Amino acid sequence: MSPNIKLAVIASEDQIFPDHSGFDWKNIQKAMRYNKRKPNRIRGASTISQQVAKNVFLWQGRSWFRKALETYFTKMIEWIWGKKRILKVYLNVIEMGDGIFGIEAASKHYFNKPAKNLTREEAAMIASCLPNPVRYTIRPMSSFVSSKHWWVMQQMNILQADPDIQLLIYTRSASGKK
Repeated sequence: MSPNIKLAVIASEDQIFPDHSGFDWKNIQKAMRYNKRKPNRIRGASTISQQVAKNVFLWQGRSWFRKALETYFTKMIEWIWGKKRILKVYLNVIEMGDGIFGIEAASKHYFNKPAKNLTREEAAMIASCLPNPVRYTIRPMSSFVSSKHWWVMQQMNILQADPDIQLLIYTRSASGKK
């Protein structure tokens, strides 16, 4: 798949993904304060790793029991799989539109091309829908995706030079070439 989509989802969903051990504690604390102030508008703080744990091993829904299991599976995949595999699994299982799962399906559905050929802007559009891919549509483009994809592209420009992100988004062959 294109390095553009890897960079776009990190920029959009979890900018400290290379550096955390599965949890963004600062974001979790912010979400807890927000949710206490506005209990009718729940804000999440899940990292890419937590979303993979939930989507691969668990069921949808909100309960303390499911959250405890998500914590367990998040730690396990961080220890066993590592960041590259977590990112790859995330991009292959996440919903990217109503009934559209995985980046290959999304790329073909929205842009009629394989995921390896996604441009920066196309990748940013797909990443922008991820908070709620059924509500925030790419085709037709919702106002949320229309405005957020420009922000995602700016974040991509800032993050792309980070050496830890470079290691995650580019796959090296046995010969050492990108």
